Amino acid sequence: MSKYPNLLKLFWGSAIAAELEYRFNFVIGVITSVGNLLGSLFGLFLFYRQGYQFQGWSWHQSLIVLAIFTILQGFSTTFLLNNLNKIVQQVQDGTLDFVLLKPVSSQFWLSTRTFSPWGLPDILLGLFLLGYAGSQLNLNWLNYLGGIIPFSAAIAIIYSLWFMLGTTSIWFVKIYNVTEVLRGLLEAGRYPITAYPVAYKFFFTFVVPVAFITTVPAETILGQGSLPWIISSILLAIALLFCSTKFWQFALRFYTSASS
Repeated sequence: MSKYPNLLKLFWGSAIAAELEYRFNFVIGVITSVGNLLGSLFGLFLFYRQGYQFQGWSWHQSLIVLAIFTILQGFSTTFLLNNLNKIVQQVQDGTLDFVLLKPVSSQFWLSTRTFSPWGLPDILLGLFLLGYAGSQLNLNWLNYLGGIIPFSAAIAIIYSLWFMLGTTSIWFVKIYNVTEVLRGLLEAGRYPITAYPVAYKFFFTFVVPVAFITTVPAETILGQGSLPWIISSILLAIALLFCSTKFWQFALRFYTSASS
């Protein structure tokens, strides 16, 4: 197990060095992140500008949800999207063979091989928004500490969904359209789950678990979290991580290597 931290250091060190060759991209990334956040704030403001509020959610409480969404969006850009694209590319080119021959977990290799710093502005902006909203709501460090577990579960859920989607490239190869559908569905996490009609609440809770990704962590930070929902988010994260591993192992049975 000790070799995995060293691998991460090598992976991310080389990835950052390669990305820093195009430093102006970071400026573009910051501008894009600021623009996306301002657009999200404007969309949320349209609901609240005349005194309307989502059921049980004030303006600053809704900002907590948006902050968590922004952080997770940055996490996806930094750690997931490039790696997902690499899986598709390696299946197309047949270079997945070389990954499978390495004396490390192929899932670990494919999940962590690249690192994109262009998602870091989203993470920083999300943290800033989280701190601002928390200060307006008089939250303390215990509130944020309490949100660590459901937030970690949210990261595990997002990772598992993305990796299982990337795994399907073994059969379908080109899955870019499907990834855009998933990204569009996860956009619903910008707002509290109570913002949606009943049918959508059911869909975003039990079909695509958006509620567990942003609303449950936000409720926990606000001190309004329900223990059954927190436990459910943990169990869901564990189940999806397990499924992602088993699904990858199952999919490899159908992988036709470049040499066969």
